Amino acid sequence: MYTREEFEAMRLGKAKEMSQDKSLEAKALGVLFEADRYNWIHQTNWMGEPILNLPQDMFAIQEILFQTRPRFIIELGVAWGGSLLFYSTLMEVLGGERIIGIDLYVPEDLKERISAHGRIAQRITWIQDSSINPNTLAQVKEIIGGSKEVLVLLDSFHTHDHVLKELQLYSSLVGKGHYLICGDTLLEYVPVQEHRPRPWGPGNNPKTALEQFLKENDRFEVDFQMSNKLLLTCHPGGYLKCIKD
Repeated sequence: MYTREEFEAMRLGKAKEMSQDKSLEAKALGVLFEADRYNWIHQTNWMGEPILNLPQDMFAIQEILFQTRPRFIIELGVAWGGSLLFYSTLMEVLGGERIIGIDLYVPEDLKERISAHGRIAQRITWIQDSSINPNTLAQVKEIIGGSKEVLVLLDSFHTHDHVLKELQLYSSLVGKGHYLICGDTLLEYVPVQEHRPRPWGPGNNPKTALEQFLKENDRFEVDFQMSNKLLLTCHPGGYLKCIKD
């Protein structure tokens, strides 16, 4: 039998080995590419509301929330609101004050459906505007005050320029020990999607923006321990930990 410490060491070692298995990595990417034709990442719900993300990534975010206990969560790009409910449910158990959901398009019936979840939804604040609008950032700063106990998730418009601007604007809100998660870095490796045309693709996506950001900002580093173990993920190398105040 392993001790808990031995089991953790074994897991870390195997995850690192797995991250170096290029054949397995290629097979995992192949599964994601093929499954995307069927909108696989759209198939998960939380409390009845869709989450446009892989369960593997949502569990990774759950681990981060448990470890860091942020007072505030900021999600750029809320889609159908299931992820906001997921974070709020965890905050109900772990503590935390507010979740801020930002999107250009927030239908009133979506707000009604989310608010129908009662207490779980009461922590959620909606901002309907562009994530890179200075007024949006001003509203966010007013809500969080001077707190740096903040988790930021970027999952809105996936072009290089837009994501780079989000990284530059919102990284300043994250304090040492907390996380900034750059979503859909996988797009650098995805062939052009004829079934779902988008204005982003290889060479113009969150991954390229993230690489430029990390060259310009030394406050963050990639959490490779998290990335190493996921295998099936939309955010390879996108889990960033703040290492400096």
